[in-house]
Amino acid sequence: MTERNFIKDALLGVATGDALGVPVEFRSRTSLIKDPVTGMRGYGTHRQPAGTWSDDSSLTFCLAEMLCGQYDLKNLANRFVNWKEYSYWTPHGNVFDIGMTTAEAIMRLQTSIQPTLAGGTTEGSNGNGSLMRILPLLFYIKDMPIEQRFKHVQEVSSLTHAHLRSVNACFIYLELALAILNGQSKDDAYKTVCHELTDFLQNEEAHHFGDILSGQLPQYPLEKIHGTGYVLRTLEAAIWCLLNTGSYSEAVLQAVNLGNDTDTTAAVTGGLAGLVYGWETIPADWLNVLAKRDAIDQLIANLQAKIYG
Repeated sequence: MTERNFIKDALLGVATGDALGVPVEFRSRTSLIKDPVTGMRGYGTHRQPAGTWSDDSSLTFCLAEMLCGQYDLKNLANRFVNWKEYSYWTPHGNVFDIGMTTAEAIMRLQTSIQPTLAGGTTEGSNGNGSLMRILPLLFYIKDMPIEQRFKHVQEVSSLTHAHLRSVNACFIYLELALAILNGQSKDDAYKTVCHELTDFLQNEEAHHFGDILSGQLPQYPLEKIHGTGYVLRTLEAAIWCLLNTGSYSEAVLQAVNLGNDTDTTAAVTGGLAGLVYGWETIPADWLNVLAKRDAIDQLIANLQAKIYG
């Protein structure tokens, strides 16, 4: 077996899932039952060509790029500003999709505010905008003690989403990804997270994650799983889709066809599925149309060199 490139698995996993969901974002589950997504489409909701990824991947790439150098939240903040204002790390030179909480936070980042104080702190600021971009942080924190991992997750989430519920969601997601990175099967990784984080997460927002950490989430019926923009629902959906399918393509198509926030649900699912199954299992016809593939591959190589030498 060839040595895995987990960074490539993760980043291509996110971007491909994202691109699958872009053309049907905001479509209802009912409409997608009648016309399910089975592969890469073009145009649709945002009138973008096939293979176009959204803000989910743009901000993921900004984080990955920052991590190619020093861990520097001001540097990351500047990249976010350049994305919003100057279309940095966009697939076709324009920003066509941005969440309200993220947009407001980036406006604050344009001032002299400390980056970790820019993110929304109200209960209504718990969209999935930090969860969708957090995965590259895995490779920076993977060898740290759990307390340090949590600290860094909180910092990076807080640039746009500082509420503890969003931070917890990002942390659970990365802990699941870490267990997979460390060689556990997806099912064992989920059990590990349920066991270890039930003890570790004792903050005032932890009770919101009872369903996820119960160990019973995979048994929930499809009707209880929702691909909405609320961070808790997105995390539930991504884990459910991963654990109830048997391949990368099955996982991300299940995520897209949940409807609603299709690109983000599939991006978050796709990052995990990429780590489980490997980027080589992503259908070639999907990868071949992925926007800015050469630039993504160069970013992957740069981060690989930084993290693994």
